[in-house]
Amino acid sequence: MAPIRPKAMHKKLSDLLKPFRRPKVVTRFAPSPTGLLHSGNYRTAVFSYLYARQHGGKFILRIEDTDKARSKKEYEDNIFESLEWLGLEYDEMYRQSDRTDIYVEYLQKLIDDDKAYVSKEPAKDDPTRTVELVRFRNPNKKITFTDLIRGDIEFDTSDLGDFVIARSMTEPVFHFVVVVDDHLMGVTHIVRGEDHISNTPRHLLIYEALSAPKPTYAHLPLVLASDRSKLSKRHGAKPMTYYRDTGYMPAALLNYMSLLGWNPGTEQEIFDLKGLVKAFDLSKVQKGGAIFNEDKLRWVNKEHLKLLPKDNFTAVLKARIDATERAKELGWNVTPELAAKLGPAVLERINNYGDIDIMITERDLDYYFSDPAYDAESLRWKGESVQASATHLEFIQETIKSISEKNWDEGSIKAALWPYAEEHGRGNVLWPFRYALAGKDKSPNPFTIAGIIGKDATARRVHEALKKCANHADKPLT
Repeated sequence: MAPIRPKAMHKKLSDLLKPFRRPKVVTRFAPSPTGLLHSGNYRTAVFSYLYARQHGGKFILRIEDTDKARSKKEYEDNIFESLEWLGLEYDEMYRQSDRTDIYVEYLQKLIDDDKAYVSKEPAKDDPTRTVELVRFRNPNKKITFTDLIRGDIEFDTSDLGDFVIARSMTEPVFHFVVVVDDHLMGVTHIVRGEDHISNTPRHLLIYEALSAPKPTYAHLPLVLASDRSKLSKRHGAKPMTYYRDTGYMPAALLNYMSLLGWNPGTEQEIFDLKGLVKAFDLSKVQKGGAIFNEDKLRWVNKEHLKLLPKDNFTAVLKARIDATERAKELGWNVTPELAAKLGPAVLERINNYGDIDIMITERDLDYYFSDPAYDAESLRWKGESVQASATHLEFIQETIKSISEKNWDEGSIKAALWPYAEEHGRGNVLWPFRYALAGKDKSPNPFTIAGIIGKDATARRVHEALKKCANHADKPLT
């Protein structure tokens, strides 16, 4: 096979091999566009990003698309889209498919130096056809490297044989191109999953053959599914854009993914980006696999929602309600003032923005906009008659009349009614009050609802409940 040389070189090879000044730390995230970016990929990006920023270094994005059969433009676009939403800014970006000339040059150098050779072999898919592979000439030696997480690791490379580094002069394979790229891009620290440990001996041999400085490795524990299998595109891993579309905050994803396999050695779990950059320490990354737990992610997201300025959450709440078909069909008028009142009550019951949509679908916001429908039996508390509930509602009706519009809020309503509820039984008093306002078995407490819907609506709904009671003949208690 005649050597193929590029018509135009990017740089002279001798210049590329010369030592040059590099930032103290350069890391890279190198996803393959063969599927949507998922949490296992993203955790690697997070750790690489944090380590680079912590040391004032450079963070590189490299699209590894040498697998032409499986690489797709839609997956590459998803990588860019996901990183933009998640706020991981990269300093440089490369695409391997744009760098074939460089790989050809380095392959030819290894062949010229007799550190690689062209091997004519039967094709695996068709033994009658001959292919010309480029194989690395293995020196068959023991290699030891120090992993920042796992310590010293030793391999006997003789087990690898003369491994393939290109399927042809213009089709280099993963093991070769990543070494060339990491060298030329000045990558000093390679943070990647532990499933790449077995690849490291090949990479170190290629570094030696190119007389290139070796990077420092940190192999992360795998991100696992609940059954402790590897979380992957084919097994349970959801795209990062799924979490965006279902209402998670990018800051929460960053926070949660940083805790998969790492902790700061303190009780702190909620971090912003600045705090993570300050606290992150690769030496505290655990060796065992980290299970991706969506319940924990939901909790982390809730904590980040709580940290939002009130106006920010109110604006999102109003926008999400206004965008729903139910709000449009029923003509809900979500004024900024009403959204501000609704905010705390809704925030208490959700873990992400998508839960607002679920609340609307399940009619858990209807009672803020319209009077509920229910029967008198629903007003009855355990073991009490409907008429007993009516007695409590009569007291509530008279009491709320004494609260002025100016002082009408959750605290004032509770202060006026709480002593009576304590004396006659909280459930006995508050159940009919809450049902009169919401018409549902589950809802916020009645003081919260009354404070939001206002004095007139509260009085009207209590009055309607009393009318239902008056028209009801008590059935025997069961």
